[in-house]
Amino acid sequence: MPATVHTDVLKYKGSNFFRQRLLLATLSGRSVKIEDIRSTHDDPGLREYEVSLIRLLDKVTNGTRVELSPTGTSVYFQPGILIGGQVTHSCSTQRGIGYYLEVLLALGPFCKEPMNAVLQGVTHSGLDVSVDKIKTAALPVLLKFILVDDGLELKVVRRGAAPLGGGEVVFKCPVKRHLRPLQWTKWGLVKRIRGIVYALRVSPTMANRVVDAAKGVMLNFLPDVYINTDQCRGPNAGKSPGFGISLVAETNDKTFYCAEAKSAEPGSGEISLPEDVGKECAQRLLDEIYRGGALDSSFQWLLALWMALGQKDVSECIVGPLSDYTITFLQHLKDFFGVMFKLEAIRNNDDEDSDDEGITPANKIKMTCVGIGYVNISKRTM
Repeated sequence: MPATVHTDVLKYKGSNFFRQRLLLATLSGRSVKIEDIRSTHDDPGLREYEVSLIRLLDKVTNGTRVELSPTGTSVYFQPGILIGGQVTHSCSTQRGIGYYLEVLLALGPFCKEPMNAVLQGVTHSGLDVSVDKIKTAALPVLLKFILVDDGLELKVVRRGAAPLGGGEVVFKCPVKRHLRPLQWTKWGLVKRIRGIVYALRVSPTMANRVVDAAKGVMLNFLPDVYINTDQCRGPNAGKSPGFGISLVAETNDKTFYCAEAKSAEPGSGEISLPEDVGKECAQRLLDEIYRGGALDSSFQWLLALWMALGQKDVSECIVGPLSDYTITFLQHLKDFFGVMFKLEAIRNNDDEDSDDEGITPANKIKMTCVGIGYVNISKRTM
C-alpha cells in the first residue's frame, strides 16, 4: 500500500512514545496531532531532543509541515514524501545517537534515494541503545528482510560519551521496492561471544579491567570469548571522559543477542568501577540469552514494523517476552496501518526444556501477521 495522505488526523495526548508516533506518521503518510505535552510540568512542552527529531524527519522528507503551539505543548505533524539521500544531523546530546539512528533504520529502505546519513552526538547513552548494539544486533535483522546488503553499513567514525558527546557515525542504507515476508522460528545455541570495550579520555588500564571482569563471568558460560579494546585518543575520544562495554552473543543460526553497560556520567556524583561495569554487562547478556527468541529484545518493535510492512503474505517470528515498548508499538501499528498481530504464548515444558543445571528457558511469544504490501513508490521496478 503506497503511503497516501488521509484527511483524518490521528490525535494523541502526552509526551510518551513521541518517536513512535512521528515515525509511523511518516511511513503511513497520515497527519498526527499530539497535545498536552508535559503541560503540567514546571518546564512544559517539547524537549530539545524531540525538536531535533522533528528536524531530522524534515531533512529526510520533502514537504513535511510542522505546527507548534507557542508553549510547545501541542504539535501538528503532516509528513512529506520520504527522500533520503545525503543527510547530516547534529543530534541533541540529551539523548544518544541511537535514538535517531533507529528511526533512520526504520525509514531507510523506503526512501527515494539510498540513505547516506552522518549523525553527530553521544554514541553511548544510558537512555538509548548504543551505535555498537545497532550495528551488531539490528542490521542483521534488516538484512533478513532486504536479503542483499549492497550498501547497508554503519561506521563509527568517532565515539562520544555523555554529556558533551563529540561522536560521529555514518549510516548507509539501500532502498527496496518492498520487503520480503519472513519465517523465523529457530535461533539455535550460542556458539561464541564477542565484545568491544571503549575508553575515552581515561587511563587505558580502565579498559583492560573491564575486559577481565566481563570475561570472568562469560568464561563460566562459554569458552569462546574474545573482547577487543578501543582506546580512543585525541579528537577521536569525543568531548567527555567515559568508558563502557558492548557484548554480543552469536548463535549457530545467526541470531545476535547484545548487552551493554557504561560508566556513570561526569558530574552525576556516582563513581563507576571498571569491574562493576564489566560484570553488569555480562549479567545483562546472560539475561538476554535467557529471554531467547530469534532476535535481541531491544529490536522487537523494528521486527514488528518490517513484518507489518512486508508483502501480502504471512510472516512469523518467535521472540522472547515482549518489552513494554514493543507492546505499545503494536498498538500504534494498528492505529496507523490497521495491522493486527496474532500473539501466541509458547509455554515451556519444564521437564523437557530445562538444561543440565535445571534452568528452564523463558516463555516465548510467536508473532504472526499478514503484511500490508507496503510499496516504496519512489523506487522504480528494476
